Amino acid sequence: MRTMHSAVKLKDWMRAVVAVMLVSVLAACGGGGGSSSSNNSSTTLNGGSLPASPTQQPIAAGAANTAVITVGQGLSGVVNIPTVSVTICQPGSTANCQTINNIQVDTGSFGLRVVASALNPTMAQVLQPIQLNGGQLAECATFADGYTWGTVRSASVGIGGETATNIPIQVIGDKPQSTVPATGCSGTAQNTASQLGANGILGIGTAPTDCGATCSDPATAGTYSNYFGCPGTVNCTRTAVPTAQQVTNPVSKFTGDNNGVIVQMPPLPDTGAPSATGTLVFGINTQSNNTLTGVQTYTTDAFGDMNDSVFNGTTVQAFLDSGSNAYFFADNSIAQCGGNLGSFYCPPSAQTRSVTLVGLNKATTSASIGILTAQTLFGGGSNFAFNDLAGQIGGNSSFDLGLPFFYGRHIYYGIDQTQNGANPGGQAPFVAF
Repeated sequence: MRTMHSAVKLKDWMRAVVAVMLVSVLAACGGGGGSSSSNNSSTTLNGGSLPASPTQQPIAAGAANTAVITVGQGLSGVVNIPTVSVTICQPGSTANCQTINNIQVDTGSFGLRVVASALNPTMAQVLQPIQLNGGQLAECATFADGYTWGTVRSASVGIGGETATNIPIQVIGDKPQSTVPATGCSGTAQNTASQLGANGILGIGTAPTDCGATCSDPATAGTYSNYFGCPGTVNCTRTAVPTAQQVTNPVSKFTGDNNGVIVQMPPLPDTGAPSATGTLVFGINTQSNNTLTGVQTYTTDAFGDMNDSVFNGTTVQAFLDSGSNAYFFADNSIAQCGGNLGSFYCPPSAQTRSVTLVGLNKATTSASIGILTAQTLFGGGSNFAFNDLAGQIGGNSSFDLGLPFFYGRHIYYGIDQTQNGANPGGQAPFVAF
């Protein structure tokens, strides 16, 4: 899942969520028989082939710098939604807190966003909106098929045994629809838990804030900012916002273990599983359980993209995004499902595709992915974790390695510490696996 974090970057996951919600409802009503095909069976592959699946297992989530990731039926029956529990506290308090479950782990966005309805009345009252230039500060986080709209508030955020004190978060859907700006916030509102498929989004990708210089510089903020000032809580207009008041990646503000994360998911059978349990590890090379060993590192742009990657002879912007519930890329040689399955791929036999990932450091690898027909994967209605689900993406300039790529792997994200180039000695953003 990608928020609009600059003038030109715009990616989404909502199209996939909506399609899978429809599929899940149909399956729950008796659409198709049980998933009886065995792993790598001739029925499943139907004459095709899949690449060998990675086999890394997650470490146990017992240390203070870890949290349990769960993929399952969740709130709305949306497949491949990895979630964690997040504790939100009133700034300065360790007693006035609330733990919220089913927060999506999203390495493709930056900052914590919580649906207003998930907050209890006390917490909703004590988390005060940030005031800027005489009005409430609000944000429209825009996706290709919609947006989240709500105030920016200060909160302390705890995940596992780590805490970020007094950081800006977004509370989604806490402002009336009538306050949505006419310019810079268009499409379908995604402001409820049922629309998101989760109680919120935990953006823990490579950027420390969700917009950076584009939204802090008045020269660009007036046209491109995600942020809006709302004098009297209405009449919201675009505004420049210092980075310290932008929605912030909580990991970057932990006392320690704050230079990155590792997402570890278990391997899966080809036809999926009812659930999957992984581990989110905080910090890289800061503890004995988060060493950067046995992997290849790919430096990226500030937002985790590998812009010189290649698929089918075309240069693509590739990214590893746990917030996308499938692989998304353009390949007209693979049949789309149509109907309720929309633009998910439904090839008659199992398929293998490869994308060449190229980091800014010129590190290169060929990543192979497997694709099974979505019709078979969703046929049983009881599986919610899949490692070979794929679908079409608009245009041929992007390659989204979504959650299926994470199963059986430990994937590292190094948070950008160069401060947009102002600190050249700082850690450059990177991914590694």
